[in-house]
Amino acid sequence: MSTFTSTLPDELLQLLSEKAKQLSLPKNKLIEKALRIYLDQLTRAEYLKSYKQAAEDENILNIAEEGMEDYLKQISE
Repeated sequence: MSTFTSTLPDELLQLLSEKAKQLSLPKNKLIEKALRIYLDQLTRAEYLKSYKQAAEDENILNIAEEGMEDYLKQISE
């Protein structure tokens, strides 16, 4: 595990300390959990953006429709 040093605004550090105490967690564990959740949300937002772009792309829609037609033929046989 690596060490990371950063500065935080005093107000945020105070909130972090209070929440960590309330949850009986070390501050670094609370930061780790929060960062994992945030990074997961960013990844999900990227997927959502790409799906929205794909839904507006005529070529991708045609490929998807052709693929579904082939799939439906296969399961019908």
